Amino acid sequence: MGSIPPDNVNAAARQMEDGNTPKELDAGALFVLKSRGSWLHCGYHLTTSIVAPALLSLPFALSLTGWFAGVLCLIVAALVTFYSYNLLSLVLEHHAQLGQRQLRFRDMARDILGQGWGRFFVGPIQFGLCYGAVIACILLGGQSLKVGLSFLPIGLLAIYLLSSPKGTMQLYQFVSIFGVLLLVLAQIPSFHSLRHINLVSLVLCLAYSACATSGSIYIGYSKNAPTKDYSINGSAQNRVFGSFNAISIIATTFGNGIIPEIQATIAPPVKGKMFKGLCVCYAVVVSTFFSVAISGYWAFGNQARGTVLANFMVDEKSLLPTWVLLMTNVFTLLQVVAVTLAYLQPTNEVLERKFADAKIDQFAFRNVVPRLVFRSLSVVIATTVAAMFPFFGDINAVIGAFGCIPLDFVLPMVFYNVTFKPSKHGLMFWANTLIATIFSAFGVLGAISSIRQIGLDAKTYHLFANL
Repeated sequence: MGSIPPDNVNAAARQMEDGNTPKELDAGALFVLKSRGSWLHCGYHLTTSIVAPALLSLPFALSLTGWFAGVLCLIVAALVTFYSYNLLSLVLEHHAQLGQRQLRFRDMARDILGQGWGRFFVGPIQFGLCYGAVIACILLGGQSLKVGLSFLPIGLLAIYLLSSPKGTMQLYQFVSIFGVLLLVLAQIPSFHSLRHINLVSLVLCLAYSACATSGSIYIGYSKNAPTKDYSINGSAQNRVFGSFNAISIIATTFGNGIIPEIQATIAPPVKGKMFKGLCVCYAVVVSTFFSVAISGYWAFGNQARGTVLANFMVDEKSLLPTWVLLMTNVFTLLQVVAVTLAYLQPTNEVLERKFADAKIDQFAFRNVVPRLVFRSLSVVIATTVAAMFPFFGDINAVIGAFGCIPLDFVLPMVFYNVTFKPSKHGLMFWANTLIATIFSAFGVLGAISSIRQIGLDAKTYHLFANL
């Protein structure tokens, strides 16, 4: 009889602490979703996955809706997602107490709605959301790298100067450099291993949000300030589609899509820990999202671009002191690395489950080689797609419509109602039903408008465009 790996013993012990009957975990759950973190670690993971550089696109979202509708959407999205994530956490805690701790979103769908929901609906949607977020983050990383060139390590700067003496390097080449960095970091073994990186990420998101806010205010009051026009551009039809596109962008910004996987990293007992982590996260959300969105839209009005950092330069000349622009891009670049690693975890979990052997040590040669090969292949594919389609704002909208809205605004309400069966005569049932119905409609309309926007941009942009 072979010996049982220590991780399997620890997994069984953790399940028993939750009141679970010990059962064999697959390699994805055992190796990637290790349950060893505290509620504070959970707060770091949540902050990294929600307060991502996508928030820099919020001024653009407001430019599609105007002041009142835009700010209202921000407030509603903040309230609904905080409520939604708490419902999801309560459902997870309930099943853990019943002896069936769910570690993944598809596990929840399978156990609550049925096998087909997890395999054919929630699983593919979550995988698409997370992998789409990875692609968008790699693109944003390449864009930040392009602007923050002088802050690159000496070795990379030398490569750039040797390969392109006149400084005519294209965006796709910067995206590729960022992808090479991820090839190394993607090998970090588990979600829990990211806790220190995500603590730094929390500080960085506060830093670049402060820089973006200060930069917008500085430009708004400077002699080079753009004309402040808060009218909504385009025909009536374009305004309607633009509004739904903005809703998708805002949904993406507040979206998470990996709440079960984050809660899976918490050491048992899990009760009450997720709420504390969410409080940490939303303290950062409120202080960053609204400041960046309002200051950026105030400064640039309907000229706000897909990411507010793009408004800080005109004709390749900085409207800010150069060191401020570079520092902002460096902070963004470093934090987007952490965000990318967080959203790679569901992909890593799927790969480990299919190609690793849970019966032997995680770092055995038999497990290390497939991990190295398939995680590297995952990063290469994402980097290639990011370089080919450099339309960050459009990608944000598509991710929001197809991924964030179903997973973050609809399913948590459904899971709660099915699990706890609140009275149909009570407020809870109808509030959840109303939220799920409204955002289902927004998801459909957002999907239509985001695909339409990509079609419009396709007439202007081309593959591997240097934006």
